[in-house]
Amino acid sequence: MNTPLVNALLQLIHSLSPEDRAALEEKQFFDNAYPSNPEAINLALHTNSFDFLNEEPDLYTLEDGEPIG
Repeated sequence: MNTPLVNALLQLIHSLSPEDRAALEEKQFFDNAYPSNPEAINLALHTNSFDFLNEEPDLYTLEDGEPIG
């Protein structure tokens, strides 16, 4: 752990105005409230969330009658 860096960051955070500190907290805790696309895909793949689709029939278009996907 980089203790001097952590201490410097804490000192900097404590020196912020209440408004700036609130903005920092909002950025830190709320900007990442939703997973990124790769995280969501990884979650779906590893939890087998969409396995029920394996039981669904193949879909066909009206134009070609071929399976989609």
